[in-house]
Amino acid sequence: MLQEPTFTRISNIMIVDDQPANLKVLSEILKGMGYKVRPALNGKTAINAAEHDPPDLILLDIMMPEMDGFEVCGKLKENATLRHIPVIFISALDDIHDKIKGFQAGGVDYITKPFQTEEVLARVNTHLRLEQYTHHLEELVDEKVKEIYNSQMATILAVSKLAESRDDVTGQHIERTQKYCKLMAQQLFEARRFQGELTEGFIDSIFHASPLHDIGKVGIADNILLKPGKLTEAEFEIMKTHVLIGANTLETVQSRYPQNVFVSMGIDLARSHHERWDGCGYPEGLKGKEIPLSARIMAVADVYDALRCKRPYKEVLPREKAMELMLESTGTHFDPDVMEAFKACEEEFDRIHQSISESHSAFHPRFGSY
Repeated sequence: MLQEPTFTRISNIMIVDDQPANLKVLSEILKGMGYKVRPALNGKTAINAAEHDPPDLILLDIMMPEMDGFEVCGKLKENATLRHIPVIFISALDDIHDKIKGFQAGGVDYITKPFQTEEVLARVNTHLRLEQYTHHLEELVDEKVKEIYNSQMATILAVSKLAESRDDVTGQHIERTQKYCKLMAQQLFEARRFQGELTEGFIDSIFHASPLHDIGKVGIADNILLKPGKLTEAEFEIMKTHVLIGANTLETVQSRYPQNVFVSMGIDLARSHHERWDGCGYPEGLKGKEIPLSARIMAVADVYDALRCKRPYKEVLPREKAMELMLESTGTHFDPDVMEAFKACEEEFDRIHQSISESHSAFHPRFGSY
């Protein structure tokens, strides 16, 4: 199990609002709980102050002159130093479209005016805790990579345990998708596709790095990750952030060990396994061969596993129906060349699925896109 981290430093919260009265109310609420509070009356001042001393959390008003909250949030997310800081929007607006726009801009939550003390504290505490866990995750990943820099197998075993800590069925998903990815990569290699890019080293790397593809789900709250029913639009926008949480965490490791090809492939897998061949995926809307080959392979493995396994929000699909849906998505969701490899390996996929069966029937994290 992932050990509970201990945090003693006082959290540093920035409040951005052009109304002094709102700054006063929020400051009093947060200072009353012992937080360090830094008010800012406009977006430009806030960005400059954050660059000088990055806060742990930002409460950001939407309706401001010169630069509204959406624009401020966008500029924060463009800054490599500030993009990891969670942003909670504060607004009198309570329209679902505004909330979705806020999540798309990079916000993690909303607080609606007039402020309710209990709501403000609950949302602030939740996201500070999630951010602290993200930093803790980075530290754990960094520590493991330092210890076993030359041992890819040991690294992936250590890091994948972080994901397993959320739900033990994760390990089965990891084991199956590992085997699916390796099978397809081997098939593509033998068919002499992607020559120069797909090597024996690539096959080995994708097998060992593939468990990292969903590592960012460690940063998604249980009420969304384990929700038994269909996600709302706003919840799905939050769910989609797992790809950036995972990629950003691994990029922190890569900045210290830039030559580690294993970590580099893990970043590609974490960020891009929900991209689509037709450009309609996320988070960047990459199209065709803009998507890393490893992620195009993982997309097939991930969705196949989702279709063939029971989840609280869906039943198991039989082999024939799953195959039909996969083939229908060739050239839209999936790379046609990778799908040729999938078709050649599908019988072995089914054997793997049968041999590594699911052992739980409720509250499984969400895998894949179906």
